[in-house]
Amino acid sequence: MALLLRTHYKLARTAIKENRTRSFLTCLGIAIGIASIILILSLTGSISRLISNEVSSIGSDLIVVRPSTSKDSVTSIVEELTSANSFNKSNLAVSDVETISKIEGVTNVAPIAVSINTVTDDENTIASASVLGTTPEFINIEPLTLKQGTFISDKNKENSVVVGHMLSLLLFNTSNPIGRTLVFHEHRYIVVGVLEKIDKSINFDNVDFDNALIMDINELEKNVGALQVQQINVRAANTDSLAEISSKIKDELVAKKSGDTNFTVSYGDNISHPASTLLNIISGMLAAVAGISLVVGGIGVMNIMLVSVSERTHEIGIRKAVGASSYNILMQFMFESLILSVFGGIMGLILGYVLAFLISIITPFQPYISWQIFVITFCTAVIVGIVFGIYPALKASSKNPIDSLKHL
Repeated sequence: MALLLRTHYKLARTAIKENRTRSFLTCLGIAIGIASIILILSLTGSISRLISNEVSSIGSDLIVVRPSTSKDSVTSIVEELTSANSFNKSNLAVSDVETISKIEGVTNVAPIAVSINTVTDDENTIASASVLGTTPEFINIEPLTLKQGTFISDKNKENSVVVGHMLSLLLFNTSNPIGRTLVFHEHRYIVVGVLEKIDKSINFDNVDFDNALIMDINELEKNVGALQVQQINVRAANTDSLAEISSKIKDELVAKKSGDTNFTVSYGDNISHPASTLLNIISGMLAAVAGISLVVGGIGVMNIMLVSVSERTHEIGIRKAVGASSYNILMQFMFESLILSVFGGIMGLILGYVLAFLISIITPFQPYISWQIFVITFCTAVIVGIVFGIYPALKASSKNPIDSLKHL
């Protein structure tokens, strides 16, 4: 059996070598489809790892409360992406922070409320600045580093703000705006702190801190009116009691909201769940598009194999005349199809990671390499080779030897 398989492989390889240019172009069609899938899997894995590392860097004692919805995840995400303010439907409020802070085992609580508004200084204007409202405890929960100055505190929270690195450059044309003032909703605030530049543009808070203005949440509410909270971050005193504390938070908020359960209380790996769900949906859609190019590549394999069968009809007749069975002919052409597809898969794997490395030069997403991606690549290539090679192989194996010998 091993000898027979080796013979099929040698015959297939010889046939491919005789038409190298045609074979290479066929493999290229498969490679493009595989490369697209590799690129999607690599970038998706990179983003997921980035978010997971962000959560891990904060610690295992973090609990996150977010608004929820009774609709399915796909509908919710589409609504969020197409909504002018995705937090208009949040049922979390500033008063919930005080409720959570009274629960035993909770050490720090900080809300996050984001409002897109205009911010100005004496010279520049930022028309769509992300203004983040929170409390002084926020700095004790988040892994943020101050480049200069201090964070907002209970003593100065009424008239002070902290700015991100990029916002400082855009608004004040300097990375050291400590003591400068800005105007937000006709109120003047003093810059007391500047954040260090953050390389990670994606985090579980869904906030770009480099371009954010941070102020006290009560001040934000006073300026913009009714304010809804997008997230409440909670730090627990004991990591062993996270489940118990999470349950208490949920019970207290349900009681406070008269039975309203449209919120989630997450900890551990579940903190990154919304972002992971969004990534899975996006990657699934992109993979479907990449699958189309893979089908086109597979059709190219089938087309070339049919041409090969037509060109080698006389050879098939000779092989059958000297004793080769239909099964032998079938396996010979199936081997050719598999070799083309697997080689195309290898080309696609290399091309996909080359593109991923090139993208990593201009983005913070480092290529994600795992054995699962290699297995998916190999299995996909084999499946394409079998599915699109079976018809030409069956057509070759079913040829009548006498008619085949007459064909020149």
